[in-house]
Amino acid sequence: MENNKRKPVLKPFKPLFEKWMKDPEFKKAYDDLDLEFTLIRAILDARERKGITQQELAERVGTKQSAIARFESGIANPTLAFVKKLSNILNLEIIVRSAK
Repeated sequence: MENNKRKPVLKPFKPLFEKWMKDPEFKKAYDDLDLEFTLIRAILDARERKGITQQELAERVGTKQSAIARFESGIANPTLAFVKKLSNILNLEIIVRSAK
């Protein structure tokens, strides 16, 4: 029996992203998440620079590895207390500035 299923076509992300950013609704939604993405990226980068696994970070924070994975993937909406714990362990400083 022949498999008639079509294989998905993978497209380069950059041209798609550039196209999406021309859509005002998409751009606003993306910009609204900038703080969240910046925070996640900073914590993920710091963890990787220190050579700490998600499991090791979870143990230091007192949570499960899956909680770290959910945070790093953007699925979770963490509390400020959780972000502070992560920041302290990773030697990061959280700075809040007044909007311009």
